[in-house]
Amino acid sequence: METSFAITGKGYTIVAADTTSARSIVKMKVDEDKIKTLSPHLLMAYSGEPGDTVQFAEYIERNIRLYQIRNLYALRPSAAASWVRRALADSIRSRKPYSVNLLLGGYDTSTFTPHLYWIDYFGTIAEVPFAAHGYGSYFALSLLDRYHDPEASLEEGLATLRRCIDEVAKRLVVSPGKYKVKVVDKDGVREIEL
Repeated sequence: METSFAITGKGYTIVAADTTSARSIVKMKVDEDKIKTLSPHLLMAYSGEPGDTVQFAEYIERNIRLYQIRNLYALRPSAAASWVRRALADSIRSRKPYSVNLLLGGYDTSTFTPHLYWIDYFGTIAEVPFAAHGYGSYFALSLLDRYHDPEASLEEGLATLRRCIDEVAKRLVVSPGKYKVKVVDKDGVREIEL
């Protein structure tokens, strides 16, 4: 029952994910952080099989950090997304594929633009203005399609995100209780309370 959303706006990307960790009908944790900070201007929300998600997210986080140490600069969002897509595409062709869906959001400090990438477990990638994964996406995508504005301020983007969360809480049978929300913009990554 995992749910994650992401929205881009004027100079920012918002990424939100539920904090519930469950397997079948058992809720194991209610404070799981499913959003990794990969670099000062790059976030990744992940969902999928519990073991795969944590292992793959840590693998990506460590390798992006290693790139930054070796080259003295961080990967831009487009380059990071391409590398992550390739890692997933290689994994699906191996004996131990990762079953992980990702939303990769970042802010490009050289072009001063926000970016958002939707990546599924097959290694399919798309740059999108808004995205969702999980059961909540069935309800949220229509709201995002209607209310998303690429020129919206951060407050307007958070209001749109709040609409999505409220709709999922109202209509999904087993709705997640809490969400963790992070924003990336020219000032870097920060967590926001809704």
